[in-house]
Amino acid sequence: MNTNRCSIRLIALTSCFLLLVLSTLVGSEAFATEPTKTAQEKMSPIDEFRLLNRLTWGVNSSVVDKVTKMGMPAYINEQLNPSAAELPETIQKQIDALSISQQAIPQLIEVAEKRRKAAADITNLDDKKVAIEANQKALYLLARESSTRYILRALYSPNQIQAQMVWFWLNHFSVFQQKAYLRILIGDYEETAIRPYALGKFRDLLGAVAHHPAMLQYLDNEQNAIRHINENYARELMELHTLGVNGGYSQQDVQDLARVLTGVGVNFGDVMPKVQVKLQQYYVRQGFFEFNPNRHDFDNKQFLGQPIVSRGLPELDEVLDRLVRHPSTARFISHKLAVFWVEDEPPVALVSRIAETFKRTDGSISACLQTLFSSPEFLQASGRKFKDPMRYLISAVRLTYDEKPILNPAPILNWLNRLGESLNNRQTPDGYPMTASAWASSGQMATRFEVAKSIGFGNAGLFKPADPQATEVPAFPQLANALYYQFISKMLSPATRKALDQATSSQEWNMFLLSSPEMMYR
Repeated sequence: MNTNRCSIRLIALTSCFLLLVLSTLVGSEAFATEPTKTAQEKMSPIDEFRLLNRLTWGVNSSVVDKVTKMGMPAYINEQLNPSAAELPETIQKQIDALSISQQAIPQLIEVAEKRRKAAADITNLDDKKVAIEANQKALYLLARESSTRYILRALYSPNQIQAQMVWFWLNHFSVFQQKAYLRILIGDYEETAIRPYALGKFRDLLGAVAHHPAMLQYLDNEQNAIRHINENYARELMELHTLGVNGGYSQQDVQDLARVLTGVGVNFGDVMPKVQVKLQQYYVRQGFFEFNPNRHDFDNKQFLGQPIVSRGLPELDEVLDRLVRHPSTARFISHKLAVFWVEDEPPVALVSRIAETFKRTDGSISACLQTLFSSPEFLQASGRKFKDPMRYLISAVRLTYDEKPILNPAPILNWLNRLGESLNNRQTPDGYPMTASAWASSGQMATRFEVAKSIGFGNAGLFKPADPQATEVPAFPQLANALYYQFISKMLSPATRKALDQATSSQEWNMFLLSSPEMMYR
């Protein structure tokens, strides 16, 4: 078959897949399967396989082997109470080699400041432009390192539920990396404000975010001071982070919360501000976080119908406690969890049960997930949730290469950028949408099919080291092996089977499987 005829046939077959995928969006399930057992019934191996495909970023043979040995209940319990993740040696070495792993934030900021000041002092316009571009490139590379580290952990961390919840919370507490020093800060933001609390108490997570310079810079709270009020963070703290847009707060609550937040800011330097003697007892400095009482409104305030006694930074703790224990926060967070894990329009009864767990456990995230995972609604929703780009890409690579360590995450980062979901790059603070309507356009699907071809044909560059002198390590995908015939083939629709039967090579077979509706849903 000549090249043109081959290309035409590939286009025709992938177009058929596109129609199949888009047509499933109006139905209740992505592909024909037997109903999943309820929580009370013993699951078959196929049911467990489907469940694992949803509990992880994407199922592979290693996790199937692990669950076969330890059992599903023990696996879920281990996932919700994870120990430190041990990554493959090759992957850990890649992470250890990153600048963000070797240099502390103060060093990175000091170097960036020197580059910025040096560029500002250059009088020749052409030379100034070159210096500014060099500084911007250095900042860009730091942000890319943070994304690289996250991708490697998502692919290979044994703590797959934790890895997904880190992504969930990074998106919930979204920041835009192009602003201020965020390209330097986002790696630390994930590492210190998000990851340690991803399965813990929501109050601890909310507090860590509220004290991190990345959030304070992104939502302009470092500019918030008495007589110069900035309401940005106050508004998003209620609308996007806790209560939700219809959570029962007023514009007066926004204004009073902004007053509580006055003086909460950032100090990247070594010099303490000159604080009035009578206010020095209120000054707080923790790393780059700073509470400057000179800038704080010490008048009494009202918030959500109750008074706030003026006492400096402890006002923020009182407000955060009040927000976390508000019924609207339990409902809002529970609904978002159900959308992420179950389906775009989750059952009201399920959301209510998760919210009750949230209130009963004082915001325990792992307890909420336990309620969700053990629910009949979750177990019966297999195949209903359309994958956003992140989930599609990570699941495709995990399925294709199992535990074989990739040497170059750059293609994945580039694909995420093309698909519009690159990490920490959402300009608005609402985070990326987690529903099918945002990601199921024909243009999106066409790009996914291009990605499927690159991965399926083994020429994506995932095993080509960054060193230009190095040669690419052979790593041809072998998707059509016993594991996938045993499990995946039983879940394929007749249309998908027919398309796979038309493949004339193993590369085409790989591509068609990765392009199938079954790969677009979980």
